[in-house]
Amino acid sequence: MDFDALLLSRLQFAFTIAFHIIFPSFTIGLASYLAVLEGLWLFTKKDAFKTLYLFWVKIFAISFGMGVVTGVVMSYQLGTNWSEFSAVASPVIGPLLAFEVLTAFFLEASFLGVMLFGWRKVGPRLHFAATSLVAIGTIISAFWIIAANSWMQYPQGFERLADGTLRATDFWQVVFTDTFPERLAHMLLAAFLTTALVVGGASAWRLLKEREDAESRIALRMAIGMFAVVAPLQLVVGDLSGKEVLEVQPAKLAAIEAFWETRTEQAFHIAAWPDRGAERNRWEISIPKIGSWIVAGRSDAEIKGLKSFAPQDRPPVFIVFWAFRVMVGLGLAMIGLGLWGAWLIWRGGPENRPLFLRAAILMSPMGFVAVIAGWIVAEVGRQPWVITGVLRTRDAVSPITGGEVSGSLLAFLIVYAVIFSAGVLYILRLIAEGPQPVPAQDTEPPLKPRPPGYALGAAPGDPEDRPKERT
Repeated sequence: MDFDALLLSRLQFAFTIAFHIIFPSFTIGLASYLAVLEGLWLFTKKDAFKTLYLFWVKIFAISFGMGVVTGVVMSYQLGTNWSEFSAVASPVIGPLLAFEVLTAFFLEASFLGVMLFGWRKVGPRLHFAATSLVAIGTIISAFWIIAANSWMQYPQGFERLADGTLRATDFWQVVFTDTFPERLAHMLLAAFLTTALVVGGASAWRLLKEREDAESRIALRMAIGMFAVVAPLQLVVGDLSGKEVLEVQPAKLAAIEAFWETRTEQAFHIAAWPDRGAERNRWEISIPKIGSWIVAGRSDAEIKGLKSFAPQDRPPVFIVFWAFRVMVGLGLAMIGLGLWGAWLIWRGGPENRPLFLRAAILMSPMGFVAVIAGWIVAEVGRQPWVITGVLRTRDAVSPITGGEVSGSLLAFLIVYAVIFSAGVLYILRLIAEGPQPVPAQDTEPPLKPRPPGYALGAAPGDPEDRPKERT
């Protein structure tokens, strides 16, 4: 294998984006969860919801910070490693990324401080509004990023100028491509599932140690309710997204299913060993005739195989095939866990079932694995194009040497390993401590302003509570 600048740049971007996506996929769902917790606290006045909020907001702050830092690194790579892509596509992609900063990032940055430090500075309703706006900001951020990526997957509403650069001719088509709605819904549901699994696993861990932990009992049931509903819904949205891929990216679909020949009544390959060089599957475990029905919704649909595309236009089928099955397999496991948990709630309580609690702990990181596998399917399945049908990946790389990229890649591996290890260990330490009772001072309303010269916090009648004499 020749480790040239192209391959190393692809490896570097794949590493940084896989690392980065862990944090947005968690903070998007966690911000909404925090808004729900605070809303329930305001509505019910039960301190358990505020205790949970104060516990999870600390984890949100760490994850949010790590997500911002790792996201900035990816932006720099567009200029350092992919300058040709930036030169060609920036007139179209640039506004989408700019709107993400102007809307989502400014909204999050404006209200994050109030959300984290404003308990005794603002009223409860204003604080709830700040939390809700941060949650909305994370969703808006996902909107613009998915819009940009969906355009790269299936570009619309643009023209190529004489100098080779691209220009948007219909901004609404650029934003709302045919693949965008399903992909946005798929990503948001994945974020909610990821958060629910983490919350469920953390609560299960606490309940194994202390079965009467009231806050963890509430959090576990909320998490079960989330993935019992969202996991089956995600399966439906994923199926709609797959049918859209069949229409707009047939080569990716053929790689996902390891179809080599074009035919009707394709078999569904549960598992296989695709061989790109031999243009066949060396072995496969298949169910005859239902592949076309699963992919297209009807068994007589003709599905293109990989041999219908030129060899240089085929995605790396082995990676795409198995990444898709990891994602779907974990999705089915999430559905099973949700149904199991819902049944236990109906039967009296999942917190009394150690086997379920251990299963929840085991599944807690699987949302991250499924998200990474899904992005591998999306990005590797698009190859050899960085913009499908418009710009090949090999033509998008910067004019740099392999040695230059290898040095920065090694630096990223070392720095990210340290950052990730420190961040995750600290988060796990917080989870192990569990929700703590709300301190009395955190349940009091914000301090009222007092006249100048009075000592804040002094008891009535205390000498400190009188105006101080000037000296």
